[in-house]
Amino acid sequence: MNWRAYCLLACWLPLAAVAEPVTPGKDPVPSVMWAFYHKQILNDAPFVFDERVKLLAPPFAEDARQVPLEIDARALQGEVVKILAWAELNPLPRIVDFEPGEGVLPWLSIRIRIEQATPLRAAVLTRDGLWHVGSTLIDAAGGGCTAPSVVRSQPGWEDHIGEVLGGRYPRGEFSRLRLQVAHPMDNGMVGGIPEFFLNHAQLQDSAGKVLANLALYPAVSENPSLGFDVAGAGQTRLVLRDNSGNQFDAAIP
Repeated sequence: MNWRAYCLLACWLPLAAVAEPVTPGKDPVPSVMWAFYHKQILNDAPFVFDERVKLLAPPFAEDARQVPLEIDARALQGEVVKILAWAELNPLPRIVDFEPGEGVLPWLSIRIRIEQATPLRAAVLTRDGLWHVGSTLIDAAGGGCTAPSVVRSQPGWEDHIGEVLGGRYPRGEFSRLRLQVAHPMDNGMVGGIPEFFLNHAQLQDSAGKVLANLALYPAVSENPSLGFDVAGAGQTRLVLRDNSGNQFDAAIP
């Protein structure tokens, strides 16, 4: 073998190893929309359906405007790059993009809107470039995305936009942050009311170091509720921005 052929073979072998096909397994909640979202959100990247990525939601959404959802990828801790979540049959499917940094567990609680019964998905990207997809089904009477805002019916709601309520609760080596932000999270689907929603959130430590980044979408409920698990007990800051350019921040002791 000449040197040129040897170099070509040496370069080809690692690529062949990386390109080895991945068997995704069986979809635990068969959906006609999965192929669409695999292309639309995950860009047709390699994936596996993985029971270690857990989505915890009630089997039926009693209030389709305020549906609690937990995304738990702690079984993949140390390998997680980012987490994307969506509701496949929502008119506005994207929920959140979550990038937990050092000192934040890959666990998130959030409240969302559901328009109808739908599969919920969370896709977790690990350092090897593989997406691990968790799934669940939720039933609903419907209308959560098109219902009028309760926040806007309250007198003086404009004076409280961006206020953060909540606290820190010790959990061994980590603290759980439970936070609620005053904001109508208008999704543009109610007549005469344009989109007006929080689209970015960031957790920082007391020195300003970024602990986690979140992109938020209009499927998140009004007055969003967020939960994080953060290492240590030092002060944490939540920095927020909405799509109108308003910025807010709050310190969590």
